[in-house]
Amino acid sequence: MLEPTLTRRTLIRAGASLAAGAVVLPHVSRGAHIAPRGGIRVGVIGCGGRGTGAAHDALHASPDTIITALGDAMPDRLAGCRANLEGNESFKGRVQVTDETCFHGLDAYQRVLAAPVDVVILATPPGFRPIHFAAAIDAGKHVFMEKPVAVDPAGVRTVLAAAARAREKKLNVVSGTQRRHEACYLAAMERIRDGAIGRVLGANVSWNQGGLWMHPRKPEWSDTEWQLRNWLYFTWLSGDHICEQHVHNIDAALWALGDDLPSRALGLGGREVRTSPDYGHVFDHFGVTFEYDDGRFIVSQCRQIDGCAGRVEEIIYGSEGSVHLSSGRAQIKGKNPWRWEDSQPSPYVAEHVDLIAGVTGGPYINEGERIARSTLVAIAGRESAYTGATLALDRVLNADLSLMPVSLELPGTLATPEVAVPGRTKLPPPIAAERS
Repeated sequence: MLEPTLTRRTLIRAGASLAAGAVVLPHVSRGAHIAPRGGIRVGVIGCGGRGTGAAHDALHASPDTIITALGDAMPDRLAGCRANLEGNESFKGRVQVTDETCFHGLDAYQRVLAAPVDVVILATPPGFRPIHFAAAIDAGKHVFMEKPVAVDPAGVRTVLAAAARAREKKLNVVSGTQRRHEACYLAAMERIRDGAIGRVLGANVSWNQGGLWMHPRKPEWSDTEWQLRNWLYFTWLSGDHICEQHVHNIDAALWALGDDLPSRALGLGGREVRTSPDYGHVFDHFGVTFEYDDGRFIVSQCRQIDGCAGRVEEIIYGSEGSVHLSSGRAQIKGKNPWRWEDSQPSPYVAEHVDLIAGVTGGPYINEGERIARSTLVAIAGRESAYTGATLALDRVLNADLSLMPVSLELPGTLATPEVAVPGRTKLPPPIAAERS
C-alpha cells in the first residue's frame, strides 16, 4: 500500500498543542539556557529593511542582547545595516560587529553561523528560509525567523523537519507573526477560547493595499541580482504576496480556529495591473476560500493595486458574535460585547522578548511547526489560484515542487519564470511515496 509522506492528519496532530499560540512542551519547561556572560550574541542573516528592523527589536528586547555578526548577499545592504546600527546612540556599546564578522555573498549565512553567536535572525527573502533555518538548527543556534518560512512544499517539509530537531535540542524558535505576541490579539483569542462568541464558525481575512516598491533594473545587474533586489515579484523568492504578506492574516484565522488546518483550498487570482516584466511573474490579487470538512471556513482576499480600497483585518465569526481584529484593535460584537482599550508594547519587540526569555532559561518556545503549517495554507491558496484547481492540503504538502533554482550564483544568468495561467498551469505530482 502506498501512503503519502505527510498528511493533514499528521500536521493536525503535530499542531494540537498550538491552539493557545506558542508550543510549550509538557516535559521541557526550560529552553537551552544561555547565561548572559557579557551578552546574548545575535547574528543577523539578511540585512535589508526587515533584518535591520529585527536587529533593532532584539536590542530593545533585552539589555543583554548584542549584535556580533552580520551577513547579506549584497555588500551595500550589509554596509547600510551596519551603519544604521552603529549610528544609533541608544545601542552604544552593544553593536560589536567588526570587519571580520561582517560577511557578504550567498554563503554569508554559513559564515554568520560559524561566528560567535547564540541567536540568529533570519530575514533574507523567504525562498532561502528553509535552507538557513535547517543550517541554524544544525549549528545549535536559537532562531528568530521572519515569515513566511517557505515558498514551496519542499521548503515546508524542510522546516517541519528542522523544527522537530530544534525541539530535540531544546533550541528556541520564534517566527515573525507578531499578532501571536500582540496584547490585543492575545486578549481577544483568550475570550474566543472562553466562549465569548460561541462556537467558532469561520473567518474572513484580508490584506488589501496599494503597490509596493520596485527597483528598476540597472545595466550592471545580472539576472540573479535583479531578481534578488526585486524579490517580492518572484515566487521562488517571496512565495507571492499571498504567502509573503497575507500569511499574517491567514495565521490569525488559523489561531482562532484552534490551529486546525483546512481540508482544501479553492482560489482565484491574476495579474491585472502589474503586467510589466519589471514585476516578475507574481499575481497582484488573490481570493481564496479554505474549507473544513466540518463546515468551518476561511474566506481570504489580498490585493496590491493602487487606487483601490484598502483593508487589513481579520473577522472571526461565531454562533453568538464576531471578533474584529487589526493591529492595535480588537472588538467583540454580539452577545458578549467587548473592546480592547489598554495600551500595549510593540509586538515586534515582544516577539524577541519571548525568544530571549526562552533562551535565558524561561519557558521553552518553538513556533517552527506552527508557522510552517500556516505557510502551507498560504501556499495551497496560491497554487489553487495558479492552477484553477481545488487542492487538498495534503496534496499540496506532498507535491514534488521546489522553486529554488538548481544553480544560483552572483553574478549569474537566471531565467524569469513564466506567469501562471489558471486552467493550464499544473501542480506537480506527489513526491515518491514509500511502501508501508
